[in-house]
Amino acid sequence: MVDVGIVGASGYTGLELVKMLLTHPEFSLKYLATTTGDTVIEAIHPSLVDVITYPVEKASVEAVVENCELVFLALPHKASMGFAKELIEQGVKVVDLSADYRLDLETYEKHYCEHEDQAHLSDAVYGLIEYYREDLKKAKLMAGPGCYPTATLLGILPFIPYLDHNAPLFVDAKSGVSGAGKKLSETTHFVTVNDNIFAYNPLKHRHAPEIAEKIEKVHGVKMSVNFVPHLIPATRGELVSVYATLKEDIDPLEVLKEFYKDDMFIRIREKPVDIKSTAGTHFCDIFAMRNGNGLFVNSAIDNLLRGASSQALVGANLMCGFPEGLGIPTIAYVP
Repeated sequence: MVDVGIVGASGYTGLELVKMLLTHPEFSLKYLATTTGDTVIEAIHPSLVDVITYPVEKASVEAVVENCELVFLALPHKASMGFAKELIEQGVKVVDLSADYRLDLETYEKHYCEHEDQAHLSDAVYGLIEYYREDLKKAKLMAGPGCYPTATLLGILPFIPYLDHNAPLFVDAKSGVSGAGKKLSETTHFVTVNDNIFAYNPLKHRHAPEIAEKIEKVHGVKMSVNFVPHLIPATRGELVSVYATLKEDIDPLEVLKEFYKDDMFIRIREKPVDIKSTAGTHFCDIFAMRNGNGLFVNSAIDNLLRGASSQALVGANLMCGFPEGLGIPTIAYVP
């Protein structure tokens, strides 16, 4: 058994990690922490009453080192790098769910803040599993991708060689409210969200440079990414539609089927996808079709799982030498 912990156990992604780790056959949950501590996990998440009782401590590097071989950092950006840099130096494997290690330095500092751990940026492996699987098997630090980039990249990356790279990509993305986290705001207030849908940060959202950077890293081409996220009146789930311009005559579904033929958590669909079929699972469902040289790619994921926590757990499995699918949820919340 590998002893693991979670720093940031009070949030939605922390809860999802707890739920999966409780039944994981090879990971033993030994440490839970928040910035304040002094409570128990079932007090933070009442759904865990009579399921688990476990103390939640105030986060401490020393306690993580003492109790864990691997730790999940479910913290906001900037907060993660302060923990990670010390843990890495003391031999603890780190799976970071924040943005702190997922971007190149210049991109990160332009869209987030000054980076406090530049020394370990080159050690981080981007946790988009299907593209960095072999690198993750040797990694000490995984940088979890953003939820929107995960759904977008899994959908569009197989098509980049067939696209007109001078034509921009248009990404229309929609997410459930849980993607905004537990912190209350006017935007996520019930009265604002219920019976409503709206765009936020159109063309300026910081996941756009993440998508563009990873396209360039995987395929060596620069593409203009026009990214528009929307908030929908749903608790969880994410639907992404990407519009691109083809330069070659292809069968989009055949491209997807061939590309992902060996990937157990990618499901190629014969019709447009929906969020309900992936809710509660690690699956990414993808559909694609064309109209002349116009390409439509449609993908769906659970924003809290494939977009964060289950992707982190798959990365941890690989980092510790376990099978990719060990302890990973596959049964959707349907109906």
